[in-house]
Amino acid sequence: MVQFTIPRAGTLARTALLLMVLLVGLGLRPEVAQATHIRAGDIQAKVDTTASPNPRRIFFKMILYLDISRGANSVDQPNAVIFFGDGTSSCNPGIARQGGRLPIPGNTDTALSIYYFEHTYPATGSYTVSFVGENRNGGVINMSNPLDQSFYISTKITIDPALGLNHSPVLTAPAIDKGGMGQVFLHNPAAYDADQDSLAFHLRTSQKEPRLASTIIGPPCPGATGDNSPRPVTVPDFKYPNDPAIAANPLTVPYGGVPADPTGGNPAIFVQDVHTGQITWNAPVAAGLYNVAMVVEEWRRTPLGRRLIGEVIRDMQIAIVATNNLRPTLTIPSDICVVAGTTVTGSVTAVDGAAAGSPQTPITLFAYGGIFPPATFRQTTTGPPQAAGTFQWQTNCSNVAGLPYQVVFKAQDSPTAPAPILIDEKTWRITVVGPPPQSLRATPTAAAGGLNSMVLTWDAYTCANAARIYIYRKVNPSTFTPGPCDTGIPASAGYVRIGTVAPGATTFTDLNVDPATGTTRGLDRGQNYCYRIYADFPLPAGGESIASNEACAQVSGRGAMLTNVDVATTSTTTGQMALRWTQPRPIGGGTFTGTPSYLLSRAEGLNPLATAFVPVAHGPFTALTDTSYVDLGLDTQNKQYTYKLEFVRTFAPGQGATLTEASPTASSVRLTALPNNPPTAITLSWTYQVPWNNAGKPVTIYRRTGTTGALVQVGTAPTGATGGTFTDRDPTLAKGQSYCYYVQTEGSYAGFAFLSSLLNRSQVQCLTLNSPPCTPVLTLLPTNCDSLANLPEFPGLRERYTNRLRWTVGTTPAGCDANIISYRVYYRPTPTGRFALLGTTSATSFVHSDLAFSGGCYALQAVVASGAVSDTSNVACQDNCLFFKLPNIFTPNGDGQNSVFRPKNNSPVRRIRFQAFNRWGTKVFENTTTADDPVLINWDGGGPTGESGNGNSAKVSDGVYFYLAEVEFADFANTKRTYKGWVEIIR
Repeated sequence: MVQFTIPRAGTLARTALLLMVLLVGLGLRPEVAQATHIRAGDIQAKVDTTASPNPRRIFFKMILYLDISRGANSVDQPNAVIFFGDGTSSCNPGIARQGGRLPIPGNTDTALSIYYFEHTYPATGSYTVSFVGENRNGGVINMSNPLDQSFYISTKITIDPALGLNHSPVLTAPAIDKGGMGQVFLHNPAAYDADQDSLAFHLRTSQKEPRLASTIIGPPCPGATGDNSPRPVTVPDFKYPNDPAIAANPLTVPYGGVPADPTGGNPAIFVQDVHTGQITWNAPVAAGLYNVAMVVEEWRRTPLGRRLIGEVIRDMQIAIVATNNLRPTLTIPSDICVVAGTTVTGSVTAVDGAAAGSPQTPITLFAYGGIFPPATFRQTTTGPPQAAGTFQWQTNCSNVAGLPYQVVFKAQDSPTAPAPILIDEKTWRITVVGPPPQSLRATPTAAAGGLNSMVLTWDAYTCANAARIYIYRKVNPSTFTPGPCDTGIPASAGYVRIGTVAPGATTFTDLNVDPATGTTRGLDRGQNYCYRIYADFPLPAGGESIASNEACAQVSGRGAMLTNVDVATTSTTTGQMALRWTQPRPIGGGTFTGTPSYLLSRAEGLNPLATAFVPVAHGPFTALTDTSYVDLGLDTQNKQYTYKLEFVRTFAPGQGATLTEASPTASSVRLTALPNNPPTAITLSWTYQVPWNNAGKPVTIYRRTGTTGALVQVGTAPTGATGGTFTDRDPTLAKGQSYCYYVQTEGSYAGFAFLSSLLNRSQVQCLTLNSPPCTPVLTLLPTNCDSLANLPEFPGLRERYTNRLRWTVGTTPAGCDANIISYRVYYRPTPTGRFALLGTTSATSFVHSDLAFSGGCYALQAVVASGAVSDTSNVACQDNCLFFKLPNIFTPNGDGQNSVFRPKNNSPVRRIRFQAFNRWGTKVFENTTTADDPVLINWDGGGPTGESGNGNSAKVSDGVYFYLAEVEFADFANTKRTYKGWVEIIR
């Protein structure tokens, strides 16, 4: 080994010499062209599936696509060296190919080489299995010197007993394809996962390994000196196929597919759908070969969320030729959803797109996907004029899944040589859901201890592979009717989950168990309870069934029910609420056991938390005839109240536990009144949340001119389940005059004729008829990113960001009120989402300080003396800064000063992957830090990777090291940048 001695002085000349050393040490040299023959390939994996499986034993299959265009003179690949990702390799000569080179139908210049191999790993964890081939075939125009570039592919696997017998994604469509200039190119890898894991697709650059495979091979291979660890990089001068640097001014052509481009003439695109894997290139303008890689990510759905458990990197090749031939047009069925057990049948047709004056040619149809077999596809005609085929799949319960199955159909024409074969390709998505449980029935009964219960029964569920059956309940029937493939029960249906049973269960007893405390409360008398059930299926495939029929039954007797929550007096301090409720009736006309009483509780707001309720001052009420109460000393002017009534029976010691029956909560009616613009009318809005029905009869509106005197009826208005609105357009309304209103609702309980006129008033709400407040105009003063980036150090341990807002009173809407008394300031940290109230101020500026990052969005509302609130201002946003600087020296000598390598200046980041190398290119340190880490990177001079790391006693020697930092910033776009440089360690 050549030893270089570098002077200690920090001069520019020394830096240049160090960079030269690095280039030599990393092997940056002209690569000797080896066997130039590999077009494309990928690696697939699955866990040991033998009779006595070892979870650390993995079976692999690698497919390479070889260039055989030179016939007998073409270079072959009978063996392949595999690097297993655990520091070992298959050694030379490597894994022998299974059989010889295999032909590809319809393709005379490419053959398949298939390699089967296995490896037993030392421990659980993630491993990247890779292949380095020497070299790529010639003619690839989106990279430099393809003949001199090695070929790299990999597959990342995760060994974890919790994953079971996992399989990596399988890509069933060939990794080579052809297209014509000036036409949309389509390709789908037709990927599927045998475990029904979710797949996500992303384009990436083609890669190479700068070293020869033979130099990477290491111990225990005989005579090997490498480390068995490829370190791939992007091939030189890689460009995606739509890059204008390949051919000037590439433009789209009209296309009705996805992404649609009806007129064309836009900058060319080369994109891959993240969900389906469909690649769309609209449109090639230069003939030649193109290589591009894709990452197929494998995501496991678990009860704790999604987990990335593997990925396959496929490198594929596309041949684009100049031709008058036009690609065929394929027609497939629309995406569908079916119930398991249904036979899915679909007709596929295609018409050749021959150029004018050229005859149409026969078309061959193909179908790819993980459901073949048992699914079948049979072509019935080849055309012209039309090719046709029939798809058929008999689904069953094992096919239920949360995500649709994808079937990729391909139509391939057959032009006369030398015209190239062209294709059209489309994906059909088939979702399979579970059948609904059948014959749900509900029967009320009395359980032990006098508690009311409901016994549910249903037929044994059809799908034995279901995971569980969920039981849902609501009071009174629902209007929810599931569609043909609407699974589960949406929250909007009003049901609450009350239980879960095994898939083989056929009965459930509802005792109304409180999920928070586990207390068995029993069902309330007089209530009509309705139930539905549905099944879900085990992960990773997941999926649900359609909900069962609704089964309802009423518990006999009658519970204590709130009937009135009436604002009797409006005041900020002496307000009064008049409460009334019904006396409960025992089942069968008997008497109640135990000592009965009522407990009335109150909470503020329309939908308070259960923990917010507190008993009113004079409860409980100990006589059954106590069915009314006036709650005093309240702020009924500014607050809405919700009440809860509980019927309680206590028993002497040893005679039973206390029984509590809670009626549904009921709120007061809350009224708001705002002037219209121009101020010639007043809009009233009211809200409530009550167990009785207010929508059957109109609300009555009362008004008074001025602040004293009686309020008189001025109109009625319809109302809904939770409230309504009314606009008072009386022509006598005068600008500047004060008006007061209240509304009175009239409700009824279904099934109780004597509870048919429940009258409840809102608070009295007064206002002055003036113009609405002017909408403010907001300005967010931008953060000076350049100034922060040039500070000696930022952020320090206690340094935080501060955002400054300024605004002016606007002039909209026309004639608005500019006499603003306060402003409400709102904030959200992202470009979208809900705003949160930061605070209220009478100033026209606001300082938002102590922020971990400067990015975010702000908005304002103005408030006038009447309490009227303006429309929301413009939304002012700014993104986080993007800067990142690393020092050139650190001194891990134990004195606590400059002892770790970390950024000296950085804007907020989400993640940093950091690698350090010595002058010979050997990695000595690697870690990943996130925004949650106290110090980013935090290298203390430990090394090499896998032996020490931070905090380990082994240290690298003093000297210069080169680094690579891959930084993901915390800006709105998740910007990723790579930083390269050097740092000197001095102790």
